[in-house]
Amino acid sequence: MPSKAAPGAKIVRLTQPKEGGEDAGAPVPLPQSNRGPKVTPEALQAGKRLLRAEATAVARLAESLGDPFERAVELIVSCADAGGTVLITGLGKSGLIGAKISATLSSLGIPSHCVHPSEAAHGDLGRFRKCDTVICISFSGETDEVVNLASILRQDGLPIISITGAGGQSAREGAKASSLERLATVTLGLGLEQEAGEPDFAAPTSSTTATLALGDALAVVSAKVRNFTDEDFKRRHPGGTLGDLLRPVTEVLRFVAGKNLPRVTDDRTVASALEEASKAGRRPGAIVLSDPKTGRLSGIFTDADLRRLILRDPTEMHRPIRDVMTKDPRCLPETALVRDAVRMVREFRADEIPVVNSLGEPAGLLDVQDLVAMRLVQD
Repeated sequence: MPSKAAPGAKIVRLTQPKEGGEDAGAPVPLPQSNRGPKVTPEALQAGKRLLRAEATAVARLAESLGDPFERAVELIVSCADAGGTVLITGLGKSGLIGAKISATLSSLGIPSHCVHPSEAAHGDLGRFRKCDTVICISFSGETDEVVNLASILRQDGLPIISITGAGGQSAREGAKASSLERLATVTLGLGLEQEAGEPDFAAPTSSTTATLALGDALAVVSAKVRNFTDEDFKRRHPGGTLGDLLRPVTEVLRFVAGKNLPRVTDDRTVASALEEASKAGRRPGAIVLSDPKTGRLSGIFTDADLRRLILRDPTEMHRPIRDVMTKDPRCLPETALVRDAVRMVREFRADEIPVVNSLGEPAGLLDVQDLVAMRLVQD
């Protein structure tokens, strides 16, 4: 039995638009009474200033990379090559950023996981091994839980990479280095003295953005040093859009030469070529043509080409197809990945892409609708 509304309550029923209607898929607007306070121009400008400040923080960080960054990468690479794990620790927002950095390292073939600095003192120290490397994140460099953990790990001889707000800058300016810096094997500084939202808000903004970017840089550069490849990445990320983009293009071909894609030579007439192509039953939106002497791809003749030919002069159906085909079309090698096909579709608006073998002979034809079905391009 449906529940009754309280007296005076206003019931708003949101109905789905009819399938295929003009408003199908359109978002349902909120009732005016449900909208919050209006964002003022001043507030909007504050948001823009914050984004600019964070972008500036990342840009300055990029310019500051040098010897400490290289040493940190060397520690990470040595750890991974020795079968160790890169453990990352931080408290609060730093811990959340650390979790993302850890996930990026893992996806790039560098074993990594996070350890909560407080829980480490209650049994999780067993996760740390002599072959491991630790990244400790603390903007102030004085977070008690992180400093205490670093102190223990330092006694055990584990390499420590610290990420702090000032980093080595404080020592260069004559100020006392933070506790975490003094315990670290190498310190990476963000070069920040305050957050983007200050003085209004001291919430972590620039520091977390810069730390995340620095972590990405450490992960990607370390992977490059270890000669990590797309194939390696695919094995660790077989699902989702990324996994599909890294699949060999031959895995998604519906039309394969010699099976359901007839081998048609370019010395035939248009009518004869169409007749030959139709023998395979359902045919793609183009005929892939080859040189009768070498067997190499020589051209492509699309359904759009056929329509234009018939509208121009139907008698041209008896002309050699090499005279009206698109010669030397853009194509992909069998070794290409799906992402290469997506790039070609987006850059050249190609609807059909021939795929050739190592001899340049047609091996198949990729239809753009196959990529649409995989949700890699939009129709």
